[in-house]
Amino acid sequence: MTRFDSILLIAFGGPTAPEEIRPFLEIVSRGRSVPPERLEEVARHYARMPGGRSPLNDLTFAQAQALAAVLEREGIALPVFVGMRNWHPFLGETLTEMAGKGHARALGIILSPARSEASWERYMSDVAGARARTPGAPEVEFAPAWAEHPRFIAAVVARVRHAFESIPAGERASTPLVFTAHSVPVSMAEGSPYVADLTTAAGTVARRLGHERWSIAYQSRSGSPREPWLEPDIGEVLRALAAEGARRVVVMPIGFVCDHVEVLYDLHIAARAIATERGVTFHRAEAVNDAPEFIAMLADLVRNAATPYPRHATHG
Repeated sequence: MTRFDSILLIAFGGPTAPEEIRPFLEIVSRGRSVPPERLEEVARHYARMPGGRSPLNDLTFAQAQALAAVLEREGIALPVFVGMRNWHPFLGETLTEMAGKGHARALGIILSPARSEASWERYMSDVAGARARTPGAPEVEFAPAWAEHPRFIAAVVARVRHAFESIPAGERASTPLVFTAHSVPVSMAEGSPYVADLTTAAGTVARRLGHERWSIAYQSRSGSPREPWLEPDIGEVLRALAAEGARRVVVMPIGFVCDHVEVLYDLHIAARAIATERGVTFHRAEAVNDAPEFIAMLADLVRNAATPYPRHATHG
């Protein structure tokens, strides 16, 4: 039996209707030096999505439902909840619901493959803050980092292999494979395992595929233009590949677990346009979303959390 009575999937959040876009972006950018024109640009990206909504919430709840089904089949009767940092259901709302149902100890799984202050530490801090504001909130212990988990790697391999299947067999070995992740400030990256997590995961996927021509690029920069952020940008990489004579490219958003707006717009629309303008056929691998191997990885994290001593926990 596990030491937990519930599971909490922790994600970024996203607007679910057009009128929620700007309030959501105000929350996301609070306390950050994001130029107003960048926020307006991003708002237009969200508005271009079907229904003016982000797919992130729906995809995260699909992951939760799939995980709960796997656990139930294995006789692990743990309900799976979803809490968001930046939109409904906010972490505090979910913790209130969990407390109302009598849950006392939850396993928290951060749905971000690579660790940085923005992608992990803020999530932990926000959970701690939400717990402090929520009477009777369950204690939350966090699952360890999982970017190198074999089942996450297998899920990414399957997505990339499927993308390569749309390329003539004789061209696959020479086609560049580019893994992408959200850019972060260089100062943040230097104080975290973010780049190492991405590099290790991407390299492992490439080796599993036997594909030698691969690289990492960054996308979705949103900070001050005066502050250095991780590079190269995916647009720069695509231009360079075109200049080298590449005819095709496969892009895999390994730093994201859902095909949400930063994938659907920044890659599927903007990056694709850059490639097309330069005569490069753009093939995008899907994010892992609710792929069976990714859900199996989440289930592994739950099983492995039955160890007697917590690795990370919030207190309050």
